[in-house]
Amino acid sequence: MTAWNHIYDTFDPIAFYIFSFPVHWYGIMYVLALLSALYITKAFIKKDNLDFTSKDLDNYFIYAEIGVILGARLGYIIFYDTQTSYYLTHPWQIFNPFQNGEFVGIRGMSYHGAVVGFMLGTYIYSIKHKIPFGAIMDLVALSIPLAFVFGRIGNFLNQELVGRETDLSWGILVDGVLRHPSQLYEAVLEGFVVFLVVYLYKKYQKFDGELILIYAISYGILRAIAEIYRAPDVQIGYVCCDMITQGQVMSLGMSFFGVLAWFYYRHRSKSMSKH
Repeated sequence: MTAWNHIYDTFDPIAFYIFSFPVHWYGIMYVLALLSALYITKAFIKKDNLDFTSKDLDNYFIYAEIGVILGARLGYIIFYDTQTSYYLTHPWQIFNPFQNGEFVGIRGMSYHGAVVGFMLGTYIYSIKHKIPFGAIMDLVALSIPLAFVFGRIGNFLNQELVGRETDLSWGILVDGVLRHPSQLYEAVLEGFVVFLVVYLYKKYQKFDGELILIYAISYGILRAIAEIYRAPDVQIGYVCCDMITQGQVMSLGMSFFGVLAWFYYRHRSKSMSKH
């Protein structure tokens, strides 16, 4: 086998230490994701000459980031964690980075929970600052996918969300078992491919908010495909037929509601254009 197959045997998820606190590659990738999203957003604002100032953007990112962090953590606790009732009755433990006196960081984040928190944060911002919700979300749809690539690379470097067993030559050994590098599949499908879908669809856009619906539909489908190669969460297992995961159910549900919303708003935009 090659060094690639054994990468987890030699790669340290901790990049360096600040005094006694470890800085993980996952955290670095998370910061890069945020910075790249901000840069891409500013690039599209400039390219499309949008009425959105740097101050507006800086203020918005505070709302968005708070929503993402709260939503991602609470979503994981509600949908994936086996100690849901404990956390709900001990809410001060939700963001406790210590276990048995040892700093381990905050573990367990849900993408779908992050989406809900993100949308709530965006909605609150749009109401307070009187900026159309749909216009903001269309900008988000273009900015998030490529930033998401860093998140999935972070999952790979953190040796989490591992793939299902495989005999393919590019598999990664995890505890003696060769597995798909599914995190990298997700980086490509949920990041690059989703971006291409949304970006190419942009010229056909008919109403504010349409791009975020295209994002939701395409992400849900591509995430469900990627999860074919991803091992189910250990604490949950398969939820149906020994092959369907919780992530696939939630992702396809996301696509389904995205399709319904697209038809509804598409019909409404056509009706309004006739009057």
